[in-house]
Amino acid sequence: MTYLLITIVIFLISLLIFKAYKNTQDIKINKINIASESATKDNSTLSILHLSDLHLENISLTPMQLAHKLENETVDMIALTGDFLDRKRSIPKLLPYLHVLNRLQPAYGTYAVFGNHDYVLKSGDLNELKSLLKDNNVHVLQNESETISVNGEAINVIGIDDYSTNRSNIPLAYKQVEQGKNIVLTHDPTVVLEMREFVFDYLMAGHFHGGQICYPKAYHLAKMGKLARSNVIKGLHMHNSTPFYISEGLGQTGLNIRVGSRPEITFHDVAIGSQAG
Repeated sequence: MTYLLITIVIFLISLLIFKAYKNTQDIKINKINIASESATKDNSTLSILHLSDLHLENISLTPMQLAHKLENETVDMIALTGDFLDRKRSIPKLLPYLHVLNRLQPAYGTYAVFGNHDYVLKSGDLNELKSLLKDNNVHVLQNESETISVNGEAINVIGIDDYSTNRSNIPLAYKQVEQGKNIVLTHDPTVVLEMREFVFDYLMAGHFHGGQICYPKAYHLAKMGKLARSNVIKGLHMHNSTPFYISEGLGQTGLNIRVGSRPEITFHDVAIGSQAG
């Protein structure tokens, strides 16, 4: 009887783990529309593909599968919000994913910030990762910005370095910012709580994986800051009347499983047209 009970328990645990692993292959594609408060009929939008937290050591989406999911999409810009990997041996695995993104030919470029797992790499290995990104047309922003012109509108793409590892320097990131709309990329969204004096129109982040394992709430994230303790760990939110978005990411950390969360590919349409006069 005891042996039978143990067998049943092992079977049920194995079944749950298998289902949790299969969840990592169930990719959500979310489409988010961010309207301007001053929207007019002539307003255009900036279409942004947002990928976060690839964690190439634990990702269930192959480059070919990513290409298939993106094959009918057209985007103006690509945003990558950190945690590509945390092992030197994984750096070559990033290249085929970058080839997929390059085939989209975003008109205004691809921009990236690093996350806490990227900073596990030794400095030389981090430079190798950075060089790989730059050699494949990715603008890496570490507390810096670049300004693009979209239909005559200045758009500041601002990369704030990782907050969770104390690398954020918001004043430095904003130092070269011009008059225009501010789109912020960062890894840990908790940095929004420090941005009262720094204006942004939209912010994209990742870091929390939507909890990755929620039972039924991601209690284990409480140590990751005020947002996590408030269960602000995924999706669209507002802070001081300004929208920000937290991706659930594509990969996983620790065990390659998800419970109560799904990997995510996100398309953001952000209004950038002229203001009403």
